[in-house]
Amino acid sequence: MAMDVIDYTIVGSEMQFVEMELDPGEAAIGEAGAMMYMQDGIQMDTVFGDGSQQASGLMGKLLGAGKRLLTGESLFTTVFHNEGQGKRRVAFAAPYPGKIIPVDLSQIGGALICQKDSFLCAAKGVSLGIAFQKKLGAGLFGGEGFIMQRLDGDGMAFVHAGGTLQEQVLAPGETLRVDTGCVVAFQPSVDFDIQFVGKIKSAIFGGEGLFFATLRGPGKIWLQSLPLSRLANRIIMSAPAAGGRSTDQGSLLGAGILGGILGSDD
Repeated sequence: MAMDVIDYTIVGSEMQFVEMELDPGEAAIGEAGAMMYMQDGIQMDTVFGDGSQQASGLMGKLLGAGKRLLTGESLFTTVFHNEGQGKRRVAFAAPYPGKIIPVDLSQIGGALICQKDSFLCAAKGVSLGIAFQKKLGAGLFGGEGFIMQRLDGDGMAFVHAGGTLQEQVLAPGETLRVDTGCVVAFQPSVDFDIQFVGKIKSAIFGGEGLFFATLRGPGKIWLQSLPLSRLANRIIMSAPAAGGRSTDQGSLLGAGILGGILGSDD
């Protein structure tokens, strides 16, 4: 069954959102909590499963829900229908600073594998499934989990990358080694594996972790400079309430003693 064909606009630079224009009868699916606004005439429904047109009947809905549960997402998906007489708009916002990636699945072979927290929204009919890492090493040490998300269909899908986005096409046999958290998405034709850094000294004191991802072409890959896990770790490290360092390190007293005294409740 054909996917809904939608028009869209990506707005903003660092904190972006995507605005979809839906014709009467068209619909879009969005990740829970991603909706920014919607015009009058848009009806919002929460459905059991992934909301795709491919999930028909009770068993199809249960299968779609099970896939989302395995990827750590909600059992339910939000569907936005245009029930009005004319074109209506609905917008979805990025969860943290970065770039929204528009992917026309019909142009890349009908499928995309991405990190489970990168999916933002898609045209109604795009199926949200799972992609198990075939290799044990990738599953156990990938850093982002054994299960990734797989998007299938021939419509538009939108995923989010943290920080600065890097798109690259790998030639057959071309290999790129990447920090595991910096991999956003790749075509199924790309071979994904995990490799040990090789030297114990580098693994322990290098600060880059014990493993990195190896991506081998052919196929297109999308990388991010700021994974959410890295951003969250830096915030925790800088939060005094969580045991992190004080933010007053640039003060005259060096250790931020004066700032700590003035900022205390005593």
